[in-house]
Amino acid sequence: MTTVRDRPAALLLAVSRPWFWPVSWVPAYLGTVLAGHAWLPARADTPRALVALLVLGPLIWGAVLAQNDLYDLSSDRANPRKATAPLVTGAVSAARLRSWYRVIAAASLACALFVGPLFVLGVLGVLVLGWAYSVPPLRLKTRPGWDVVVNAVVVGVVSPAAGWSITRAPWDFPWQFGLIGLLFAAALYLPTTVTDLAADTGAGDTTFAVRFGSRLAYVIGIVLWGAALAISLVCASLDVLVPRSTLAAQLVMVPVLLAAYAILTLRPTITKLALLSVVFGVPTAGFALAYIG
Repeated sequence: MTTVRDRPAALLLAVSRPWFWPVSWVPAYLGTVLAGHAWLPARADTPRALVALLVLGPLIWGAVLAQNDLYDLSSDRANPRKATAPLVTGAVSAARLRSWYRVIAAASLACALFVGPLFVLGVLGVLVLGWAYSVPPLRLKTRPGWDVVVNAVVVGVVSPAAGWSITRAPWDFPWQFGLIGLLFAAALYLPTTVTDLAADTGAGDTTFAVRFGSRLAYVIGIVLWGAALAISLVCASLDVLVPRSTLAAQLVMVPVLLAAYAILTLRPTITKLALLSVVFGVPTAGFALAYIG
């Protein structure tokens, strides 16, 4: 008997992992807020913003994760977190998943055309980086350092720039925001290499944590997190990008955010990283409030 979970739509949803969608939605939304100095895009830009939401959520993640699943099968079989993945359970065959990847990738580019030609280039860039991250011979996931860089660039720079480009020219995107986003994204990605350390080691995937160890990943993560907070403080003191009105609140929150990162990533789990993201969301919302005025 075919259950709901075995239906193609449910399997597609499982492959695209809806809990990943906010990882690109949130920075893209912040980029839109920065560009328009408003919580929502102008009415004329709303249709393009909604299509961008579709592309940056289910479509781009569906394509990237389908390809990743195909080449991570050996480690996923040894990873308890991936025990219910459709390819691991056999609910989806490798051939079917490859077909889905091609269709979803094409749909991502087709929908991106509605947003704009430069948005298409950004989506194409993410698809290329996703291929480079997962597929041999590059397979940057197994090249320590590059695994961190790829994820940090996509989440911390490309996503907010994509949101910005819905209403503004991408070359006007504030580089300070890109730098802060890059550092925060790298700091948040590093602990994920630790959560999968045992499975990646068993599969022979030399990720950052496999190559350098969980201790160094932890220390570097704290350094990157601290650097991002420091740059944000400097920007606030200069009243560049970050409103000076947030400086006092930042001076209070910086020790809190440093302590939260140090505690929650010492022995990281997905739940702890989700909690860290929620804690980080508080000053982020404060920044948006001050920026919009």
